[in-house]
Amino acid sequence: MTQRIERLREKLKEKGLAAILIMQPENCRYLSGFTGTAGALLIDRQKCYLLTDFRYLEQAAAECPGWEVREIKESTFETVAGLLPPDNAGALACEGDYLTHRQFNDLRDKLSGIAELAPLNGLVEELRQVKEPAEIENLRRAAELADHAFWYILDFIRPGVREREVALELEFFLRRKGARKVPFDFIVASGPRGALPHGVASEKILQPGELVTIDYGAEYQGYYSDLTRTVSLGPPDPKQREIYTLVREAQAAGLKALRAGVKASDVDRAVREVIAAAGHQENFRHSTGHGVGLAVHEGPRLSKKDETVLQAGMVVTIEPGVYLPGWGGVRIEDMAVVEEHGCRLLTRAPKEELITCR
Repeated sequence: MTQRIERLREKLKEKGLAAILIMQPENCRYLSGFTGTAGALLIDRQKCYLLTDFRYLEQAAAECPGWEVREIKESTFETVAGLLPPDNAGALACEGDYLTHRQFNDLRDKLSGIAELAPLNGLVEELRQVKEPAEIENLRRAAELADHAFWYILDFIRPGVREREVALELEFFLRRKGARKVPFDFIVASGPRGALPHGVASEKILQPGELVTIDYGAEYQGYYSDLTRTVSLGPPDPKQREIYTLVREAQAAGLKALRAGVKASDVDRAVREVIAAAGHQENFRHSTGHGVGLAVHEGPRLSKKDETVLQAGMVVTIEPGVYLPGWGGVRIEDMAVVEEHGCRLLTRAPKEELITCR
């Protein structure tokens, strides 16, 4: 944690800022290790304060050695104003992309005569993009949970079952195996609903001959996994095989392009070119992938517009899809660690062939 704080302080120094207030839960956990649901961090050039209410004082002291824990009695912003020195040299940075307009105005009012307020976007999130070895191990364990869940759910997916039942069974399994939470509402999209990239599980009943796309993830020590597979309810027809093969080849192209030193947009382009060559460019309109960590969607974003140069240690998804209105869709998603000369898969559920469920 100490190295993370020092890197953050260097960034503040470069911008001429005296201190920073952190309130986004994932950023608080990243910098301090605090897992409570009510807390904020105030970091200046010399001290690190963890601000929380009476419910979490003992927890904060245990989880965050080296931090000065202060109880919030009136409000977070009152506490912050009371901790900033009167001779504070420089502005206080805050998370401009997290605070609401009302919170920003309230904080500015509380700091009147004490410090200027400087809203910044993505300062800590940028640090979080490159994972440390321990973080990658947590992500690997989360991915392993998702892989095990896939093998389990294959025996549950069958005609007559509702999409919602598949999603619930996945969540029950993951929680029984140790996941304390799930990262998002699981997607289970069957038949024509497969054309919905975010087709959250519905009351629809699975039918013979349909494709079923499942998109889900698990949590381990606060880190998330994200996995998508598409399966067939019975022997697939030629068109189903064709679209599945196309998506698998597009994903393979993205994984081949994924390495340190390339731009995020270059990986997106490699995937998109395969799908466009087959005439389906209009049927793949979301980004190729995203970073994963303490949040299931982090930077970088593997999209046409993201010019981020990838670095070793970033963990991202590669998740192309083809969606045909009225017919259905296919998506395949894996998590991979960016390395100097390529990438390393964290998710390993089978995908080489379109798996047939009973």
